[in-house]
Amino acid sequence: MYRSHTCGELRIAHVGSNVTLSGWVQRIRNLGAMTFIDLRDRYGITQVVVDDSSSSDVKEVVKELGREYVIQISGEVVERASKNSKLPTGDIEVKAKIVKILNTSEIPPFTIEDETDGGDELRMKYRYLDLRRNPVKNALLLRHRMAQEVRKYLDAQGFIEVETPFLIKSTPEGARDFVVPSRMHPGEFYALPQSPQTFKQLLMVAGFDKYFQIVKCFRDEDLRADRQPEFTQIDCEMSFVERDDVLNTFEGLIKHLFAHVKGINFDESFRRMPYSEAMEKYGSDKPDLRFGMEFVELSSIVKGKGFKVFDDAEYIGGICATGCAGYTRKQLDELTEFVKRPQVGASGLVYIRFADDGIKSTVDKFYSPDDLMAIANVMGAKQGDLILVLAGSKKKTLSALCELRLEMGNRLGLRSKDVFAPLWVVDFPLLEWDDEAQRFFAMHHPFTSPNPDDTHLFKTDPAKIRANAYDLVINGVEIGGGSIRIYNRELQQIMFDTLGFTNEEAEKQFGFLLNAFRYGAPPHGGIAFGFDRLCSLFGGSDSIRDYIAFPKNNAGRDVMIDSPSTISQQQLDELSIQIKKNN
Repeated sequence: MYRSHTCGELRIAHVGSNVTLSGWVQRIRNLGAMTFIDLRDRYGITQVVVDDSSSSDVKEVVKELGREYVIQISGEVVERASKNSKLPTGDIEVKAKIVKILNTSEIPPFTIEDETDGGDELRMKYRYLDLRRNPVKNALLLRHRMAQEVRKYLDAQGFIEVETPFLIKSTPEGARDFVVPSRMHPGEFYALPQSPQTFKQLLMVAGFDKYFQIVKCFRDEDLRADRQPEFTQIDCEMSFVERDDVLNTFEGLIKHLFAHVKGINFDESFRRMPYSEAMEKYGSDKPDLRFGMEFVELSSIVKGKGFKVFDDAEYIGGICATGCAGYTRKQLDELTEFVKRPQVGASGLVYIRFADDGIKSTVDKFYSPDDLMAIANVMGAKQGDLILVLAGSKKKTLSALCELRLEMGNRLGLRSKDVFAPLWVVDFPLLEWDDEAQRFFAMHHPFTSPNPDDTHLFKTDPAKIRANAYDLVINGVEIGGGSIRIYNRELQQIMFDTLGFTNEEAEKQFGFLLNAFRYGAPPHGGIAFGFDRLCSLFGGSDSIRDYIAFPKNNAGRDVMIDSPSTISQQQLDELSIQIKKNN
């Protein structure tokens, strides 16, 4: 037996007990007459003491110890003279009678501490060491707990967990597939699934009316803090449901997770907001509702005053920053430079100060005090507030206003990670037009059902069709999305026709699903949650990487195992693949 207890288990009630512990040496403090060893495992830290009364054998072994050595100690639990209230085991220590070195360790490339001296790339190269650190370890423990609660809730709701294949057929639309060559079928390829979409629909046809799995998905796309080439979804589907059935069921899941993992209870139903409202008020289909500062369109009251920037603009909109009329010129210049950044894309910023000494603006030359007061009234501004206005093409200006609003939210401390504001965004457009390709693309995927009230628009104005789709957004992050599916073969054919698929293309890519629809497909719908994003949201992080045991870096590389990498010519020959060299 290597241990009788873990390093996080012992308390004052264990005083007098003889115990055996095993773990890693966190640190050693040699005070001459006494040596203290902090022994660590994933459960915590226990202080071990070696003093003058310890045997010479123990003292000799302790002299050899270094950081991250794996050791076993046996001894008596005693009460600490100087207690440590920051440790759960801080009331006791173990007086060592036996110390064994189970394995030595080289000096780690960075400190295994909560606040480490290792940079991101170094810690990812030695991820197995980084995982020993409390912040990363606790992130994975949170992920484990959330996965168990997901399974517990869905099982209680009658869902069954079904695994779907990883080697599937490559399909168009969406992100790029990762492809896998087939040795047995030269020149043919599998694809790794971007989601189990078609398989979960087939499970509905098969009569499994409530399906879920916590599943790996793969997308070959550019990376960022909340995106990895392989990621995990909570993937779900239900039969004989309408939109509200799905929303109510999975709102229940999210409330269950908040209650059982975070200790936060939501008594009210989550807000539901049409896509059009989200775009008009927040410039985003994933608005952060932890604070207000909604957009107000000003075009009708600011045009025609001789200010060319406004007069020529398709859209003029503003936000009201409460209590910010006292912003200095330096602060206002910083905001102007912020909106001019290429990532934001505005050409400039107009501000109106509603200060104690009157109302003033950068456009005083064109607008009288009465004009500015009229703007303030429309904005709902009060004395002490600051109005920020952008103008230009509508799509670009809404996007820039969104970034400005979020920036002001950050500056004013309105985006606390301890506050959660969930909502459902509904009624997305079904289709989006691509000028370059000169055709429509599915905004979600080709199996998303149109709103039943809009199906007649396929013949007259497809761009106005609303999707029977929904996204769950929390704190400005899209946590999950789904839709009621097309289950009728004829409607699916109309959708393919609108997307420009020929019958041959549709049959080649999705023939198996279309054939299944011939055999009594039930009405069905579902949703998929980004499990990594959900974990990082609960953990208060902006990056999903800490919630993945072995993540890739921003270039899509695993620097620990040096992947992707080349393969041998023999393997290439077996796969009938020839590498084309780029200049």
